[in-house]
Amino acid sequence: MATIAVRILGSNSRTALRRWCRSSYSSTSAAVAEAESTEVKDYADYRRSLYGQITHKALLVDAVGTLVLPSQPMAQIYRTIGEKYGVEYSEDEILFRYRRAYGQPWGKSRLRYVNDGKPFWQYIVSYSTGCSDPQYFEELYNYYMTDKAWHLNDPGAEEVFRALRKSGVKLAVVSNFDTRLRPLLRALNCDTWFDAVAVSAEVAAEKPNPTIFLKACELLDVKPEDAVHVGDDRRNDIWGARDAGCDAWLWGCDVHSFKEVAQRIGVQV
Repeated sequence: MATIAVRILGSNSRTALRRWCRSSYSSTSAAVAEAESTEVKDYADYRRSLYGQITHKALLVDAVGTLVLPSQPMAQIYRTIGEKYGVEYSEDEILFRYRRAYGQPWGKSRLRYVNDGKPFWQYIVSYSTGCSDPQYFEELYNYYMTDKAWHLNDPGAEEVFRALRKSGVKLAVVSNFDTRLRPLLRALNCDTWFDAVAVSAEVAAEKPNPTIFLKACELLDVKPEDAVHVGDDRRNDIWGARDAGCDAWLWGCDVHSFKEVAQRIGVQV
């Protein structure tokens, strides 16, 4: 239609037509955004009518990328610790090889993380750095169980989680991780914030498999439809949680802080 209009009106009307198209697009976008905002509000009101002042009885939280973040780039740590063991690859080379190894099917098991996950991580470290020294692996493996390796993503998380629990909302971590997750949460002094922890290495199911979300709900003694999961991965966190029957919000898109999560649930901090 735009092409036909230009031919009819002549080339001098191109600028005016572009302005009209931009104006029309902006108006449409604004209308869509307003409709989505209204829909979100209506949905929240509906859930509050079920549960009182809150929209959900339980909050499930992803670990890496949502609750915690690496304190330094992975390749930098692999390189720095590895220098005394003869690692010569550059950080760029390590990162490239890490991504390639991590993206390959793990043939020894349908799960990457089984118990402590060491066989999987030994393969990743060896492939990424070209170093198979067992002492290097152990030092690197143990490093990622400490508060030096990780930090909390949201400094205000503790206050928010306390307010949520005080309001009757149950909390659980749901993570694709090995058995180092529990000591890591203790090292970061955040293990007591949660009523339960569902770790893929213990549940024998990795996100987006609905089983891990259902296990978290079972541990919290809530129905999946009463819980909302927050995570930063659309496939693993959002699709997986919804397949389990939970509500789900994408970190960095739907919500940007745990205070915002609490507010959406109906708890003021």
